[in-house]
Amino acid sequence: MKSYPSYLRLLEEGELEKRVTALYERMSPCRLCPHECKVDRLRGEKGFCKIGSKPIVSSYGPHFGEERPLVGTNGSGTIFFTFCNMACVYCQNWEISHLGEGDEIEVEDLAKIMLILQVWGCHNINLVTPTHQIALIVEAIKIAAEKGLSLPIVYNCGGYESVETLKLLEGIVDIYMPDIKYMDESIALKLSKVKHYPKIVREAVKEMHRQVGDLVIEGGIAKKGLIVRHLILPEDLSQTEEVIKFIAEEISKETYFNLMDQYRPCGDAWKYPPLDRKITREEWNRALSLAIKYGLKRLDDRRARFWD
Repeated sequence: MKSYPSYLRLLEEGELEKRVTALYERMSPCRLCPHECKVDRLRGEKGFCKIGSKPIVSSYGPHFGEERPLVGTNGSGTIFFTFCNMACVYCQNWEISHLGEGDEIEVEDLAKIMLILQVWGCHNINLVTPTHQIALIVEAIKIAAEKGLSLPIVYNCGGYESVETLKLLEGIVDIYMPDIKYMDESIALKLSKVKHYPKIVREAVKEMHRQVGDLVIEGGIAKKGLIVRHLILPEDLSQTEEVIKFIAEEISKETYFNLMDQYRPCGDAWKYPPLDRKITREEWNRALSLAIKYGLKRLDDRRARFWD
């Protein structure tokens, strides 16, 4: 395995520039994600995600709360992008995703942020909710790569992705990290305001795995591959068994899987019982037993700390 990410090869071949152009074309009219709002974002029009033609960033820095292979010793270089292409009523980053906390910057400034994270010693560039800003992000990656960026790119998303857009990211994204939220269409529409989520997330995760395969870890640090997250919701609103079965039977039992127990009521969760409470020990134990039952072998070992 090469010691540098594959986007550097695309840069050398001139292909990265072509991908930037193709992604911008999908912004006008916008078809970057499954909403397909078809607004002209390059002219300042805004759709579901409320983003126009410039990046909006909430914060950035080394993050030590991510999965262990991303954190390593120096942290994951996270960039939190403002707004989202999902509208989860319980979002734990509510101020960022719903209220728009963040600053509009130039693409060149975003490239500088990536280079700063590299100078700080971060092990990767972790793009948090990048879907709706991905054309701007890839242009920034190109600019940063021309100036020496050589870290793996992590695509940290909610799974509501267009396969056509994902195909343009092949060879650019090194690590895909979707959160598979549900397997029930009506619940996804009610709680996250997205249509056809189960079908879309299945197709998206299959494409991600096709591109990067199972997670490769070298010296304790993730280099390339798929990480899947799943947040357990009260009273199984997250259809955990269906999610785990899909991963085990249609993706890979070698999938690096983070079964997340940290749900807490945020945002408008209090309006949607039982989302107005944390999960119980019994709900956690059931989810963990399902992962074991279906043979998932690579569970993130930082899970379930609050049960100790």
